[in-house]
Amino acid sequence: MKKNIFGQTILLKKLIIGIVGFITHRTFRNNRFEIKGSKNLIDLPETNVLFVSNHQTYFYDVIAMLHVFNSSVKGRIDSVKKPKYLISPKTNLYYIASLETMKKSLITKLLTYAGAVLVQRSWRDSGESVSRDIRSEDPDKIKLALKDGWVITFPRGTTDNSKPIRKGTAHIIKSNNPLVVPIKISGFMSVFQRNGLRVINTKKNFSLEIMKPLRKDINKSSIENITIQLEKIID
Repeated sequence: MKKNIFGQTILLKKLIIGIVGFITHRTFRNNRFEIKGSKNLIDLPETNVLFVSNHQTYFYDVIAMLHVFNSSVKGRIDSVKKPKYLISPKTNLYYIASLETMKKSLITKLLTYAGAVLVQRSWRDSGESVSRDIRSEDPDKIKLALKDGWVITFPRGTTDNSKPIRKGTAHIIKSNNPLVVPIKISGFMSVFQRNGLRVINTKKNFSLEIMKPLRKDINKSSIENITIQLEKIID
């Protein structure tokens, strides 16, 4: 069977994305979920695209993007109402996730197979603050994912909005010169469990907005200036 750059069986990855999508589709197809700007996905290159987003829940942020991205590339703008896009989903779509978070259960392992690029956080482990070097293999894995397709990252690295933007995303931009596309999510923390898969409120509205790509020469700025730009975008 055909495998991707990380040695995963593509057919199995499609199956997992489809199952997760069909299970969660009911939550996203209703009018409480507003999608804006998905037309900005249509003409993007097939590879080396980096999506930067604020972060409100461990899992549903990415699940929502899987729905919106797959529906949009199949021609459904700002809508996920018809789940046909889940029959043959996009498989060169990845998201950067904490190794610590994604090793906890069978569900998280399945979500990992759906496209996670696992990295070891250099500042936190098991709920405690730490200070350690970045694993040498982590930037290489991100580079490989960008070379193959689209990558989603959360520059703050946590759902705690009081924490600063980490410089890791700026280093990714400097090293790989991707096309950077901002995403803004709103209301997810009111609708979904922050660190689980439960829907906690079925009445509140929530939204996802895909903005226009940033200027291609963002990589010419310093690490500090890129981080400042991302801070303004994410906030």
